[in-house]
Amino acid sequence: MVMTVHVDIVSAEKEIFSGLAEMVFAPAELGEVGISPRHAPLISKLNPGEVRVKVSEKETQEFYVSGGLLEVQPHLVTVLADTAIRAKDIDEAAALEAKAKAEEALEDKSGKIDYATAQAQLADAMMQLRALDRLRKRAS
Repeated sequence: MVMTVHVDIVSAEKEIFSGLAEMVFAPAELGEVGISPRHAPLISKLNPGEVRVKVSEKETQEFYVSGGLLEVQPHLVTVLADTAIRAKDIDEAAALEAKAKAEEALEDKSGKIDYATAQAQLADAMMQLRALDRLRKRAS
């Protein structure tokens, strides 16, 4: 019998995923963590990146999160994300445009931009594109 853990992935707007999983991988603040059923309790900040939910031996679902919190209990994993998107639903054109705008803003030497905001926008766009690229590589 395969053991599972309940997983909830919630963004500020809505619940993105709720179901059972054999394993969960998440971009915790100090590096990627793998969470299996009966994992020790844990709370961690999440870095922007990819959350992978291994539903079964044949199915893994990927999500992009912009950051947030990860809470692990022995039978429940909760991802509270500022933004969470199913990797297959990432709008590549919008991510590329956001990346270009952020890069352009960072090159602006007039002092009229907020560099921290531009850097955060660039990192967010890059992580979305990276998640989309990994999804495509797995599918091929």
